[in-house]
Amino acid sequence: MNEPILVVEDDAAINHLICEMLTGAGYRPKSAYSGSEALLMLAGADCVRPQCVILDLMLPGNSGEEVLAALRQKDNAPVIALSAKTDKESKLALLAGGADDYMTKPFDADELLARVAAQLRRFTVYSDNETAKSLRWLDIQINPQTREAVVDGQPVHLTGREFDILELLTRHPRKVYSRANIYESVWNDDFMGDEKTVNVHVSNLRGKLNALSLYKHIKAVWGVGFRLAE
Repeated sequence: MNEPILVVEDDAAINHLICEMLTGAGYRPKSAYSGSEALLMLAGADCVRPQCVILDLMLPGNSGEEVLAALRQKDNAPVIALSAKTDKESKLALLAGGADDYMTKPFDADELLARVAAQLRRFTVYSDNETAKSLRWLDIQINPQTREAVVDGQPVHLTGREFDILELLTRHPRKVYSRANIYESVWNDDFMGDEKTVNVHVSNLRGKLNALSLYKHIKAVWGVGFRLAE
């Protein structure tokens, strides 16, 4: 444990509660109380490099969405968004913007801890040979150990979920993965039929790959799912 976690929440009581809970679980939380403060912490000379970010959306100064966009320009640390909005459209918009998870307020403290642990497991650098091995397919090269991806010789910035999807597809490039396969492998949860979540992430990943490559890397197999193109 002892991973640094940035908590961006303007309500001092909630911020303190989350930090206290994280400290008790063995993490190293750091607080920001506005979007502007979070951006300064992420970009300053003593730059904060969190391994996970808990991000409220309704913030003074820069909004949570703006903080998320800025973070995604340079970092793939998992982001758990907190919001009072419960509609599916808001959730999908956040996932499309680069959030890795989403919880509505009021939230359960134990569930938040469990989600932090799940995100950190996916973000952890593994050292076993199979995971550390560099993977290649056409002009894609990914390193699961450093979680870096290169397309046609150019680095491509991916969110945590996007990287996990690309790694899954690249490990078995000729296999067709259903949306349920992808969701259960990447989200590590039971698939409840919400195909839009997978579609949004695959669409974002496809757009980033296509912007750097002549290949149309991700192929939709009608009625089945997705695979990498030959």
